[in-house]
Amino acid sequence: MSFVDEWKQLDWDDIRLSIYGKTEADVERALRKPKRDLEDFKALISPAAESYLEQMAQQSAALTRKRFGHTVSFYIPLYLSNLCANACTYCGFSMENRIKRRTLDMAEIERECEAIKAKQFDSILLVTGEHERKVGMEYFRKALPAIKSHFSYLAMEVQPLDQDEYAELKTLGLDAVMVYQETYSAPTYAQHHLRGNKMDFEHRLETPDRLAKAGIDKIGIGALIGLEEWRTDCFFVAAHLDYLERTYWQTRYSISFPRLRPCEGGLQPKSVMDDRQLVQLICAYRLLNPEVELSLSTRESAQFRDNVLPLGITTMSAESKTQPGGYADDEPELEQFAISDERPATDVAAAVKQRGFEVVWKDWHHAYSG
Repeated sequence: MSFVDEWKQLDWDDIRLSIYGKTEADVERALRKPKRDLEDFKALISPAAESYLEQMAQQSAALTRKRFGHTVSFYIPLYLSNLCANACTYCGFSMENRIKRRTLDMAEIERECEAIKAKQFDSILLVTGEHERKVGMEYFRKALPAIKSHFSYLAMEVQPLDQDEYAELKTLGLDAVMVYQETYSAPTYAQHHLRGNKMDFEHRLETPDRLAKAGIDKIGIGALIGLEEWRTDCFFVAAHLDYLERTYWQTRYSISFPRLRPCEGGLQPKSVMDDRQLVQLICAYRLLNPEVELSLSTRESAQFRDNVLPLGITTMSAESKTQPGGYADDEPELEQFAISDERPATDVAAAVKQRGFEVVWKDWHHAYSG
């Protein structure tokens, strides 16, 4: 059994109609409940809920303070390679895009780690294009121990791996993995994944199951907002989270909600989500699940990130570079996508503190007994 089995029982069109059929009475009922289910989530992301945004925001902020206090965790992505064996319409790293390709060697990785440590970060997300032959397990076996020697918490966003490979990487210091389905609509998924292993929709969809079985501490899921009708896609993210928490309760989970950003290739979103709707979605996820971590990247503007922070966000990236060698060398022509919040991490931290929050630079520290 995996989430694929549950996904096959969910009809996209039926769910979309159900969401758009929700009424103000459904929204008010959901807001009165102390614990919400997926039907309530449909109401909270529906057009009918847009006029209840202030009430949703107040409840979301209160739930977040109760569970997470006045803290926000900072992390930074380290792009190891922009090599990719997939052709994806929305990604700057797509094999069909004519950009300079680079994979960091061990000396270059060391320089990047030193540059990042100088910025105070102690939680890092390793990112690569999906190229199993040149940036696969052999590369990860060398890179992870070297990087982990610099940082307390290490996450990855790379191609889907097998369960035993995740288990091995855990022994080398891996703590978390982010694996985004991009879209939960199989026909739309096929339209945007044209070549490479990423064409296998179900294999990717089963990745969080393999991660949980391998004992990975935290799993991040999400949809790339804009590939499909955003309300329906985000409902599937919530259904996926619900399944994972019921099945693998020992694991922690996070949700990201990246909106399509300009990149090489220039794909236009099929479904445009404005800022108010993103606030609505963030609050809806928090009202559904007070425990899940909600992460906001530098894809969003500085003003938006500062203003939405109190409403439910628990994790933020800062001073991100989306190209290999970006911190030591800064080569913008290699970047995966354009970022929007370009402030130094110190400025982001100051803005967070100005709003009454404390920055957590370290997710946790492993205690070893000897």
